[in-house]
Amino acid sequence: MRHAYYTLVFLVVLTVSILGFRGLRSTRPPIEVFPDLDRQAKYRPQAESVFFADGRTDRPEPSGTVARGRTVAADPSFLRADDFLYRGKSGDGSSARGFPVPVTDAFIRRGQERFAIYCQPCHGALGDGNGVTRGYNMNPASFHDDRLRQMPEGELFNTITNGKNTMMSYADKLTSEDRWAVVAYLRALQRAAHATLADVPAEHRSNLK
Repeated sequence: MRHAYYTLVFLVVLTVSILGFRGLRSTRPPIEVFPDLDRQAKYRPQAESVFFADGRTDRPEPSGTVARGRTVAADPSFLRADDFLYRGKSGDGSSARGFPVPVTDAFIRRGQERFAIYCQPCHGALGDGNGVTRGYNMNPASFHDDRLRQMPEGELFNTITNGKNTMMSYADKLTSEDRWAVVAYLRALQRAAHATLADVPAEHRSNLK
């Protein structure tokens, strides 16, 4: 008898499943137990608005807006403001030479630390392009090539900022100051690789073997 009840329940469920849930159309919205913020009271980019007189949701920037990452004392025209520090550019738009910040021992050591984390795996500890990725058929540049030795510091900074060829941008990982610190450390590596006796202070030359 018990099996008969089980059979009856199964047949009822099967009949309801076939006849009652056949994908009927409905004008009513579906029941949402967890809406998960599917519909929010917010404006979407380039959407219309009945609130503003021009009917647009996109609004012009308020007067005096400073671009993210720039100093609050930027040029009022907001053109080429702090370009040396943030873009590695000189006043005429060319790649700048030199550094926009003081180059100290602590600054270079900061660059060495950042270099070891982000640059060394590809370019090697000496900056000669012999990093671990060399074994995976990658050919990172050597910083000791004459082309890179003669390259303006601003162009090196720009490459770190925006990437080049297969090298990705590191702007999201290194602040502007840290990127300059890495460039300063690159110059230290280049100087060390091509140093001569004249580069060693006279009081330390006796320590050379």
